[in-house]
Amino acid sequence: MKNIFVLLLLCASCTQVAINENSQWRGADRSGFYKETGLLKEWPADGPQMLWSIDGLGEGYTSVAAANDKIYITGMIDSTGYLYIIDTQGNLLQKKEYGFEWNTNFNGARSTVCVNDGRLYIFSGRGVLYCFDEPTLDLLWSKDIQTDFDGTNLMFGMTESPLIVGETLYLTPGGKENNMVALNKATGELIWSSTGIGKPSTYCSPQYINDLKTPLVATCIDSSLVVFNASTGEKLWDVEQKSPHGHNPNTPIYEKGLLFCVSGGGFGSVQYRLNQDGTIAEKTWTNEMDSKHGAAVKVGDYVYGSGERNRYWYCIDWRTGETKYKDNAIGVGNIIAADGMLYCYSDKGELALVEATPEKFNIKGQMKITLGTNQHWAHPVIYKGVLYLRHGDTLMAFDIKG
Repeated sequence: MKNIFVLLLLCASCTQVAINENSQWRGADRSGFYKETGLLKEWPADGPQMLWSIDGLGEGYTSVAAANDKIYITGMIDSTGYLYIIDTQGNLLQKKEYGFEWNTNFNGARSTVCVNDGRLYIFSGRGVLYCFDEPTLDLLWSKDIQTDFDGTNLMFGMTESPLIVGETLYLTPGGKENNMVALNKATGELIWSSTGIGKPSTYCSPQYINDLKTPLVATCIDSSLVVFNASTGEKLWDVEQKSPHGHNPNTPIYEKGLLFCVSGGGFGSVQYRLNQDGTIAEKTWTNEMDSKHGAAVKVGDYVYGSGERNRYWYCIDWRTGETKYKDNAIGVGNIIAADGMLYCYSDKGELALVEATPEKFNIKGQMKITLGTNQHWAHPVIYKGVLYLRHGDTLMAFDIKG
């Protein structure tokens, strides 16, 4: 009887862990590196097996969020934004209208859904942040960055995916008084507001740093890399981060005191060394790699990514900034990594599996994405051995474990 009771407790504990699984933009630490193992090291000639696809999402560039054996994604139909919840077999479980979406240029939903402690957070291209109860999809609260925080929208709409750490949600309205804000994730109440640098935000999703004396939030605002005290909102420092028209969409990458940021339009990438309390940054190196919004990934001692004007795939030594290779075997685009492999999705619709090695751009399989609509801009996501890829109106699931 005692053994049965213990077994029931263990089962309940496992169920609770599954229910409370969270998900956000570009993985657990926003690095684009997924801690999956046992993945294929080479693909068949026609690419990995497509398990299923689903159409009818509407317009959008949103990456999926994956948690609790469910897929969360948004799209726009006739100027209205919708949340879709899909199971891992490709069945639509729920569809929820959430409001007016971006229909001015490159139409559609933008930001990745944040799944956190039984709530879903959606930030629309129109600058409205929604918080829904995950089981019921009831609206719990909402904030409009323009009316609530005197923020400003951008040329291509808001694309930031809000950052949640503990009980706090971080967002960048980009206003002169409320440049960045911290909200209570449960209620939406303001915890702090920072004047920051008083310039518009720049499509960037912030990064959290927690291994220094002071917890930090790093993000790009206009043509600057800006670092805040995560607890108080105090701006600690900012440095110029040039880019065309102030566009800096790529989330900074951080590891062990080193902060990496990349901009498009020929302005390249840069690494900084932070002091122990994060208040001072020293530039360590620069490189020509200039990803527009495809981001980069760090695997071991190397950074991988692609350029915009410099239309190559790059491998850069994290320690020195030296370019180990650059290659244009496929078009440039987005990148994620897992289990010693790179997953490169080009703006021409090529999906390639590439070995994460500084020796060369060693392609171990590729395929052409023929389903879907419009630009190939959504970042791939890996969840439980499956790669999820959104192309406009269509979501696809590929078996990359075999």
